[in-house]
Amino acid sequence: MAIDPRQGSSYLQYLPGIFADDPLLGRFLLAFEQVLTGLDGSEGEPARGLEEIIAAIPELFDPSATPREFLDWLASWVALGLRADWREDQQRDFLASIVPLYRRRGTKQNLISLLKIYTGLEPEISEGENTVFQIGAHSTVGIDTQINGSAPHYFRVTVTVPNPDPATLQRQNRIIRALIELEKPAHTAFDYYPKHTTMQIGVHSRIGVDTLIGDLAH
Repeated sequence: MAIDPRQGSSYLQYLPGIFADDPLLGRFLLAFEQVLTGLDGSEGEPARGLEEIIAAIPELFDPSATPREFLDWLASWVALGLRADWREDQQRDFLASIVPLYRRRGTKQNLISLLKIYTGLEPEISEGENTVFQIGAHSTVGIDTQINGSAPHYFRVTVTVPNPDPATLQRQNRIIRALIELEKPAHTAFDYYPKHTTMQIGVHSRIGVDTLIGDLAH
């Protein structure tokens, strides 16, 4: 709404009648009215009035409505960051779902869900099993035998990486390890094992694309 500065501020109507015809006071109050309501009529007026800005504060906490520059700030509320390579709609979807996930922080299912969101991969989490050494039952050295049983409060995260591109793999490994450290219960220990499908002629056999010789963990 445009206003003629010569008419003075509409706030004059709230003052005693003796001030209603004071042009100097009208122009003085007009500056405050423009700041509070965003009225047109002066050079350099605010784009929005303070009343409108204050009324819109709830939008800042809504991932679907908050301005782009507030997305990182919202993510900081749950001690997580947004991936720089996500599109804006992916960042908003992540923030919309993260609070319900945050309530389950420290659980197996929460970690699986977060790893899926951040990496787009399907993680598997296995917890220690009490497979003590038993000839004929658990007897494959290094696989299913343990002296005195499994370590307490231990779990293993296995992620199948479809593309062994070194740069992608290094970035994914950093993200996965950081998430596990952030989300796991403090008293637990873990191993992270990225794996890739072995070379199969006609199935996985494109050199430099989906074949890998060596250890994915490095």
